[in-house]
Formats: sequence, structure tokens, C-alpha cells
Amino acid sequence: MLAKLSLRLRIFLFFCLLGLGGLASVGVALWFGYGRALDTTVANGFTFAAILAAFLILGLTVAIWLLFDENVAKPIERLASQMRTRAHAGVDGEVDMTAARYLGDLAPAASAVTKQLNETALTTAQAIAQETARLTAEKARLTALLTEIPVATILVSPTGQIVLYDGQAAEVLAQLGVPRLNAQITDYFDSKTLGAAVAQLGRTGKDVAFTAQSPDGSQSFDTKLKPMEGGGYLMVIDSQTLDIAPDASRPLVYDFDLLDQRRGAAEMDILDRPLRSLCFSVFDTETTGLLPHKDDVVQLGAVRVLNGRIIEGETINQLVDPGRPIPPASTKVHKVTDAMVRGQPDIRAVSKRFHDFSRDAVIVAHNAPFDMAFLHRQAKESGVSWDHPILDTVLLSAVLFGASETHTLDALCDRLSITIPTELRHTALGDARATAEVLVKMLPMLEARGLTTFGQVIEETRRHGRLLEDLN
Repeated sequence: MLAKLSLRLRIFLFFCLLGLGGLASVGVALWFGYGRALDTTVANGFTFAAILAAFLILGLTVAIWLLFDENVAKPIERLASQMRTRAHAGVDGEVDMTAARYLGDLAPAASAVTKQLNETALTTAQAIAQETARLTAEKARLTALLTEIPVATILVSPTGQIVLYDGQAAEVLAQLGVPRLNAQITDYFDSKTLGAAVAQLGRTGKDVAFTAQSPDGSQSFDTKLKPMEGGGYLMVIDSQTLDIAPDASRPLVYDFDLLDQRRGAAEMDILDRPLRSLCFSVFDTETTGLLPHKDDVVQLGAVRVLNGRIIEGETINQLVDPGRPIPPASTKVHKVTDAMVRGQPDIRAVSKRFHDFSRDAVIVAHNAPFDMAFLHRQAKESGVSWDHPILDTVLLSAVLFGASETHTLDALCDRLSITIPTELRHTALGDARATAEVLVKMLPMLEARGLTTFGQVIEETRRHGRLLEDLN
């Protein structure tokens, strides 16, 4: 019956209930006060009536507020978040009309808008899918071609950042650290010898052959620099002399948007930097139990997000030897057994690798205080300092969908139409990948809310500190 009433009439009834209830409360209070006045004095009777009326009106107000919050305020908030997910995160499907059944024509109108938006988006997506398929085929042919040539290829931007590297270059970079897009090339090669070659390239505008060295001078590489139109250069390393076998599992990794990145962006205060300019290292751990002060990590998975997309080919999927038996109850959840971790590196070695993987990046996790506690506990023995800026997708969910909603990883994936394959749920890399997909869909939603810089996002997440500790 109520669902058929208009929204304006329904709100009018709330105020009618409040007014009539207030009058009834005063009437009841006066009746009891009159009875008390007959037994004592008139003053005592009216004092009692006033106190009773105040409590009755207060109780009535709270009850009506709860009704209004549950049937109007919360549904409007949920409806707004559903519309944002469809407008900015590419989520398909009908708007949930059940929660907004008492909002009159608002829910059907929102459903009509989102349906039209989905149809338009579908047409656009089909055209994009066709073009993406063509580009993917061309990329596969280019990757195969580069694999046949005995050189490692790295494209470097005018600001010295890695923009592209092929599978053979990944093998070279892996000898010197963890391969990372957007990393400074001097993280892998001696800045003095490389700088001299780049300076010569700038003076002559012609190819420069030289011997590149690792930062510690222990390795050297026959290298040629080729100038690129518009700035930057191509670094070609003779991998034949290094006896590097092409790794078919390492795809061609690139992001040409990095060529346009301004030189001063990386020097800005992290709080002032736009979200789009940041690199994110998204990770998850599987452990022997749920107590960070006494349990240990058995698996760590991580992926990198740059320019609003997951970088395929830049991942960590590492089993960890905890140095102790894994409880059967924990194995039942994450499927990691004692036999699987036997002979694997310990958490100190894995922490160092993940620290290198996350250099110059914002660390992201779902319930970050839990996962970071394991890393902080081993920080001194690992010889690393975890002073990275941190984002927590639990807090981001509270910002976007309201603190009263459920913020589990499964609930977020369901809300944002993200599918976690059953076999990957509760694996470190599977959950890290799901968290990264959640982050990618949340970024445009945050920007649509006017939260365009890292500092603005952190300020907003701190409003929900009662849910989780802020680690920044």
C-alpha cells in the first residue's frame, strides 16, 4: 500500500505523524500530570507532565528518524552509489528497486536513466572491443617479432622513465631488480655511464654505442641508444652475449602515456598529486592464522596499477616458507600446504622483493592494517622501511557507498560486477588481482565525487577511522 504513495505524500505523512504524535504525547503527559496533581500539588503535577512530555516527544522523534533513515535516507544513498557505479565504473545490470521501493518515482526514473546509459555504453563497448582485438593481434605479432631478434628493447621517456620493455629486456631488468614500468632507468643502470651516453645522444642526434653497467658495476651490457622523435630514446641491449632465453610468459609491457608525463609531476608533494598520476602496488597475503603478532605469511601476491589500468606482466605470486607447520584450518582456507612452501624463500627475502616492486608507488590492500602488520613485524630483519603512502579499499568503499554498507571484498566485487574465479579466491594473487580491479573501478568514481588528489582522498577516508586505522 505504502509503495504506491508518492514520495512527497510519504514525507508529508512523516511530518503528520511527528505533529500528531507530539500532540498525543503532550495530552498523555497532561493526563498523567493531572492525576499526579490530585495526589500531591499542582506544581508537582505540571513538572511531572512536562518531563514526561519531553521524553515522549524525544522517543517519538528518534523512532520517526529511524523510520526516515531506513526508508528514505539510506535508500537514496544506495541509489546514488548504484548510479555512480554504472556511470563511472562501467557496471551493468538493473538498479535494485527493492531498497528504494518507498521513494516513489525516483527509483524507476534512475533505472530508466541507467538502462539508457547501459545501452549507449554497450554500443561503444562493442566498437572498442573490435579495435582492441585488432590491437591485441598486432601486439602479439610485434611481441613474436621482437622475441626472434637477439636484443632486449627498452623505451625511455624524456624524463628517464621506462615506457616499454619486451620479454628479453624483462630478463635483463630482473637481473638488476624487479622490472617496473614508470621506474627510472637509473634504478637499473649506472647513472654516470648512461648519463654520458644520453648527453652525447642529445648533442649529435645520432645512435650512440656504449657499455652500460649495473649500479654496483658488477655487470656490463653492450648497448646502443637510438633517439626517438619527440624526445626520449630507445635502449637496445645485445642479449645474445648475455645468454638470455626469451621467456614466453613475459609479454610486451608498455604505456605510451608515460611519454607525455610532465617532468615535475614526480617531485610534487604526494598529497597534491592527482590520483591518475600515481602508481599503485596492490597486494594481499595468506597466513598461518589471523594474529599478525604471532602468525606468519605463507604466500604474497601483488599487481601494479598505472594510469588507471592493471599492468599485465608485472606481478608477484610467491609462496613463503613460514619456518613452522601450517595449521590444517588455515590450509583449508588458502590451500597452501607444508609441502608447497618447503624450499621457498622466507618472508625477509620476499619482503625485500615486494619493497622493490613497490618503489615510488602507493601500496593498496583490502584491510591494509592486517597485511601491513606482518610486513612491519619483519621490517628490521628484512632491512627495509615501510614508509609508503597507503590506500585501503575498505575505507574507499565507505567513502563511496556509505559506512553502513558491507565492505568485504566479496561484497565489493558483487557491487562492482567483478568476478573472482572460485579457484583463485583466498589465494594471494587472486585476491590482490580482485582488489586491483576494485581500485580501477573506484578511481573514476572518486574523481566524479571531486576527490581528484591523493590528499583529498586521504582526508575523506579519515572520516571513517572508526572502521579501520589509517596507516598514513
